[in-house]
Amino acid sequence: MNPRLQFAVDLARQVGALLREGYGRASQVRHKEASIDLVTEYDLRSEQLLVDGIRDAFPEDAILAEEGGSEGQSESCWWIDPLDGTTNFAHGLPIFAICLTYARAGCPTLGVVHDPMRQETFYAEDGGGAWLDGQRLHVSQTHSLDESLLVTGFPYDIRTNPENNLDHFAALALRSRGVRRLGAAALDLAYVAAGRFDGYWELRLWPWDWGAGILLVREAGGRVSRMDGGEDIFAEPTSLLATNGHIHAAMLEALNPSRRHAG
Repeated sequence: MNPRLQFAVDLARQVGALLREGYGRASQVRHKEASIDLVTEYDLRSEQLLVDGIRDAFPEDAILAEEGGSEGQSESCWWIDPLDGTTNFAHGLPIFAICLTYARAGCPTLGVVHDPMRQETFYAEDGGGAWLDGQRLHVSQTHSLDESLLVTGFPYDIRTNPENNLDHFAALALRSRGVRRLGAAALDLAYVAAGRFDGYWELRLWPWDWGAGILLVREAGGRVSRMDGGEDIFAEPTSLLATNGHIHAAMLEALNPSRRHAG
């Protein structure tokens, strides 16, 4: 394994031990800007461990972290989500992850998604494949949207922004085998890479939410784009569609009904 990727895997697992220890014990829960966007003391402790580990190992690298913002100026940058699924964690629901991405010039080249409760570590390297604890990952071979199991999430401003994904959810719930909502985008994408889901879509997330997962899906043989079919995933307003590739066109059509009518 690439030494930098091995470092990221080891660090994510180390921080995962902290989150397992803190599971069910979060006592300091506060709101961010949105009333349903939470942060706990374990988000902050997890992020500090990740930041300190990267500073010690790669002092020249920049860091972009969910809670602490950005520091340093370098083409080499680590994107950190210390606790993806904070609402689940705060409610005692064991679906959350650590997401760690290493990017060069804004492009993810290494990624790790670690699930502390299941002790599953998903990781990928650009050109090196996607893996789960030493086992090579491949996306599913489902070819029909009707037979697909999908997953999505909803933005934190769902109560105030009319572009809240509810219309897309309704459309795809009627055209697929089912739609799940786990509450942890990094795991959603890891599960697409592992073939557990056939497709995923979501609006308005950040590089630390998606970076590792995008790489996992691509390296597992899947396809990634914006929800409108564009390739610049991180352009504002952000959106993401990640699939096994076989159902990508059908999902684009379902998400963009005007395109279907035009065709």
